[in-house]
Amino acid sequence: MNLFDPLWLSAKLAFVTTLILIVVGTPIAWWLSQTPSRWKPIVQAVVAMPIVLPPTVLGFYLLILLGPGGAVGSWWVSLTGSALTFSFAGLVIASCIYSLPFAVQPMQNAFAALPRTLLERAWTLGATRVDAFFSIVVPMSVRGFVSAMVLAFAHTLGEFGVVLMVGGNIPGETRVVSISIYDHVESLNYAAAHRMSLVLLAFAFVVLLAMFLVDRRWSRR
Repeated sequence: MNLFDPLWLSAKLAFVTTLILIVVGTPIAWWLSQTPSRWKPIVQAVVAMPIVLPPTVLGFYLLILLGPGGAVGSWWVSLTGSALTFSFAGLVIASCIYSLPFAVQPMQNAFAALPRTLLERAWTLGATRVDAFFSIVVPMSVRGFVSAMVLAFAHTLGEFGVVLMVGGNIPGETRVVSISIYDHVESLNYAAAHRMSLVLLAFAFVVLLAMFLVDRRWSRR
């Protein structure tokens, strides 16, 4: 088995998941940072649940939901003729749900820290809410977006329980690097497991170091 195939599949999964989470998570984070709604704590709890839930519990319910007999899975089968479970598309959906809080919370904190007076001034000058968001909020929340992308990417890259439950262990399709490491350990191929683990270890260190350096430099500015 090519040792680089699981690494490439994991990187692709993390990249796609991160892009989707930035698009989907941004309006959620903005709403949570601005709303006075009494439903806010409930939404926050739902978004944060993947942090405290055991991955196997989340993976089990996603397996039921995305399976051919599930609410989402049956619709997908009727639409495409293929199952979501044990497929790359299923892994993407599961990864988006599993890594959602790691994308939403940094952006929410960045949005909440913005002075509301800046937006109010833009509105009084005739800017629409969309214009004000992209011209003021986004540029001033770069740190939040960067943190969200880094954390979502790194968290997705190292996930194990959820992807194993939803995607299984299909070479070239769902066998990501964490599952491949587990396979190598089970087969006592410690050399291969060591190489893959070192790659993940080095990547995690470099990503976190870069994020802290950027954050430090941004704070000085």
